[in-house]
Amino acid sequence: MLIAEGLGASGCVVLPSGIEPEEAELRIIVDPIDGTRGLMYQKRSAWILTGVAPNKGSATTLADIELAIQTEIPLVKQYLCDSFWATVGLGVGGERLNRLTGTTTPLAPRPSQAPTISQGYGGLARYFPGRRALLAAIDDAVIEKVLGPATPGRALAFEDQYISTAGQLYGLMMGQDRWFADLRPLLGPVLCSHPYDLCTELIAREAGVIVTDERGRPLAAPLDVTTDLAWIGYANVTIRDQVEPALRAALAEHGLL
Repeated sequence: MLIAEGLGASGCVVLPSGIEPEEAELRIIVDPIDGTRGLMYQKRSAWILTGVAPNKGSATTLADIELAIQTEIPLVKQYLCDSFWATVGLGVGGERLNRLTGTTTPLAPRPSQAPTISQGYGGLARYFPGRRALLAAIDDAVIEKVLGPATPGRALAFEDQYISTAGQLYGLMMGQDRWFADLRPLLGPVLCSHPYDLCTELIAREAGVIVTDERGRPLAAPLDVTTDLAWIGYANVTIRDQVEPALRAALAEHGLL
C-alpha cells in the first residue's frame, strides 16, 4: 500500500492493482519533495522521504516504520548532496554524492553533544503569518528559563527557520541544531506537518536524536496524509533535560497543553 498526497481522496493506492488492502505486505509512506518552496526559490535543499512499515491495517503508525530513506535534492549550484537510511536497531548508513564526479563517500551523522543550548541553534517552527507572535513568545520564555534574561548586545542562542521537516531533522542529526519544536497543531486550524513529513524520523532516532510528540512520547501518528502532527527533537539527553520542562511550562501557561 502506497501512501502519499495526490493519490485521490483516500491518499493511498494498493499495488499491484486488484490486491485488497489487507493482502498488502507493506505500507510505504512517501513525501516526494519535502521543502518544495525553498527549493523552488533555490534557497535550501529539499528531501525525498520514504518510510516502510509492515502492514498492520489502519492501526499502522509511524512507530511501526522499520526502514527509512532520506535523500537530499540539492540546489542547482550545489555539487554535494547527502542521503541517509536506517533500519530499526541497526543504526544509520549515509553517503555524500559529488555531482561533478559521480563519486560517493561514506557519511555518518553526529548529533551535537553540547551540554547547553547557549550559543547554539534551536527554537520553534513559526513559518507562516497568523500565530507567529505566540510561538515567538513561547520560544523567548524557554530561552529565558534555560539561559536567563537576554543581555543587551549579546545573543544567547540562534534560530534557523528551515521550511522542511526533513531539513530540521537533518540539522539535528548533523550537529547543526541542538533542539527544535514544531507545535503548530496545538494552535488550532493552521498549516501543519503530517505523517509523510516525519516518515524518516527513524533515521534521526537511530542516529541518537531524541524525537517526541508535544507530551514527550514517541511519535505514533497513523500513516495517512491528513493527521496534523506536532514533534520535538533534542540533540541529546542533556539538552532535553534543559529544554523540555521549560517548554512544557510555557505551553501550559498559554493553555496549549
